[in-house]
Amino acid sequence: MAVQSGNIQAKQAGVVSQDQKTNTSKFSLLFSGSPARIWKSRISWRITLVVFLTILTVQAAILNITAKDFEQSRLLDLRETGRSAIVPLINTSGVDFFASPFEEADVNRLLSTTRVNGLVVYASDLSLIERYGEPTALTVLDQYGLDRKFYSPDGSSYETIFRSNDLSRPYIILARFDSGHIKAELENFIRQTIIIMLLMSAFVTAVLMIALGHWLLEPILFMRNNLIAASKNPEDPEIDNSPYDGGDEIGEAIEIAQKLIYQNADNMHRMKSAAEDKIHKLAYYDTLTGLPNRTMFLEKLAEATRELKDNKNMRFAVITVDLDHFKDINDSMGHNVGDAILRAVGKRLRSALPDSATVSRTGEDEYAIMMSLASGTSAYEIATRIAGVVRNEPFKVFTEEFQVRSSIGVSTFPDNGTDPDQVLKNADIALNRAKEDGRDTIKEYSEDFDRMVQQRFQMLRDLRDALELEQFQLFYQPQLDLKSGKIIGAEALLRWWKPDNSKDGGSFISPGEFIPVAEQSGLILPIGEWVMKRACQDAKAWREKHGIDASVAINISAAQFTQSNLVANVKDVLKDTGIDPNRLELEVTESLFMDDVEHTIDTLHSLSGLGIEISIDDFGTGYSSLSYLRQFPIDRLKIDQSFIRNALNNPDDASIAETIVALGHSLNLKVIAEGVETKDHESFLVEKDCDEVQGYRYSRPVPLSEFITFAKNYNEDLGQFDKS
Repeated sequence: MAVQSGNIQAKQAGVVSQDQKTNTSKFSLLFSGSPARIWKSRISWRITLVVFLTILTVQAAILNITAKDFEQSRLLDLRETGRSAIVPLINTSGVDFFASPFEEADVNRLLSTTRVNGLVVYASDLSLIERYGEPTALTVLDQYGLDRKFYSPDGSSYETIFRSNDLSRPYIILARFDSGHIKAELENFIRQTIIIMLLMSAFVTAVLMIALGHWLLEPILFMRNNLIAASKNPEDPEIDNSPYDGGDEIGEAIEIAQKLIYQNADNMHRMKSAAEDKIHKLAYYDTLTGLPNRTMFLEKLAEATRELKDNKNMRFAVITVDLDHFKDINDSMGHNVGDAILRAVGKRLRSALPDSATVSRTGEDEYAIMMSLASGTSAYEIATRIAGVVRNEPFKVFTEEFQVRSSIGVSTFPDNGTDPDQVLKNADIALNRAKEDGRDTIKEYSEDFDRMVQQRFQMLRDLRDALELEQFQLFYQPQLDLKSGKIIGAEALLRWWKPDNSKDGGSFISPGEFIPVAEQSGLILPIGEWVMKRACQDAKAWREKHGIDASVAINISAAQFTQSNLVANVKDVLKDTGIDPNRLELEVTESLFMDDVEHTIDTLHSLSGLGIEISIDDFGTGYSSLSYLRQFPIDRLKIDQSFIRNALNNPDDASIAETIVALGHSLNLKVIAEGVETKDHESFLVEKDCDEVQGYRYSRPVPLSEFITFAKNYNEDLGQFDKS
């Protein structure tokens, strides 16, 4: 960069400090070759054409005036010659001024030997005396007509009037002349004048162009060529030094242009260098914390692995850090607070670790550290120190203090991989395991983690195939009224039959295995839409085709409730399937309600407005504020099966179940208990005045065809299912 700037400055200095003799030599060379260069220039031809036409136009205007003057001059000469020939023939010796003053012989000689070919003689009182020769176009009638003249359009004749004072005789004579020669003389005059004009225009144009070429066009062409050369290589322009005198305007302009060319080149070098620095910083450093970003971290990781690959005794740790629940801070306190905490964490990590360690920010709230392991130091010890740096002292931002915890994943080179990406990936896998295990903890990488990740990815791929290949099925578990014994509905439960090469042709995958993967991946949304549509179709069919008067209950996941347009989806399903809205019940978990109460209230009211029923599933396992519960437009509370199964041998669970029934009735809600497996369970619920039940005592979840068979054969006698 410095060398390039120095070269440019040297070139700039050369522009203003040239040897005068060199200038003169270059100028002479340029002068001698200028005509050829000038006439190759488009602007030269334009100027030449404009100058030539301008001169020609001016001369043409002058010719128009001089041609008229020439013609008038020749007519005056003709008139004067005629007068000189007529006057001597006028005879004034007699006293009769009303008789012709001409002798017949004299007039005939005049008409035959001169250009006069007609005469009309008038007395001084304008009375006609005599006509001779060719008739005339003019007629003298009064004194006002004495100044008239006539020149024929073809130029062959000219008529004029001689007054008494012109003739020095008491007569007025109208003379007609043959003027045909004047037209020929005029044409010859114009022809000669045009030739002279063209020669003069060409000469003046050539002289002017040579002068303009030397003083204006040639310098402009020189400057143009330099600008073209500079445009082709603006960063290192190769241009000629100016041979022109900087004392005049053109020479000064050329010097200024060359200085600007060199300044532009210098500025481009500076800008390019600054841009490269900025691009490098943007590409390799985090703009918020100033720490290296993920790209630079991977490069340093790759560099470290190359250096240590041949040294079997050298090891280093890769540690990934995720701030627990950082999103909550951002959402509740604003990004300004969140950014301040991120910067503070970066500073703490950087100051707590040696300079040889690489500390980077690799995600929104994620950091990665690479540090060599000295003898006696383990990666876990470093991770423990990092956790303490984040945890031990609160972060103070805008007078507020924030206690931050972190989840940490640890991998070691070369123990957990020799490829840079693999080492970092393993640290990330350990980090994810730390978050899954409750956060605020440290996990070292284990191959078991990797196998679990691979299994999860395979499960995700299989889930996509299952949705596309229609491998999902719906099973239905009957729901019964505890007082009347009637079947009032059925809960739709998702089942996945995965084909394989076994003798059975496949097997059912437990919902506990695939539902969490579907929820984490977002596949629960299209799966949930499929479940709702299929369940509504089945419920309409069992009512219309088989006369089974039972509603259908569908579980709604948290993702469906918060991430999708649930109300619009339900409305579309009701319209597409044609099911009565009061035959559809949506079950929503209790814990979901408390995430966003306002959104929950709005959504539930919109769903209730469609005419469907809403129940709280697994009630009693989460936390619900009674003040909010009263605002929810719900129809049913569903007691979690864990309380029912343990109610007979655990007084606390029995008390909880009884309390839920009492709470539901106090809010005018129906209460349904799931997990009813024995006659004793049923008797307990009857005693506690529970409204509805479902469980293995009555039926396991069964395919649609078996549910229809069960419902058709059912005789509303709960006792028939006594299996205790």
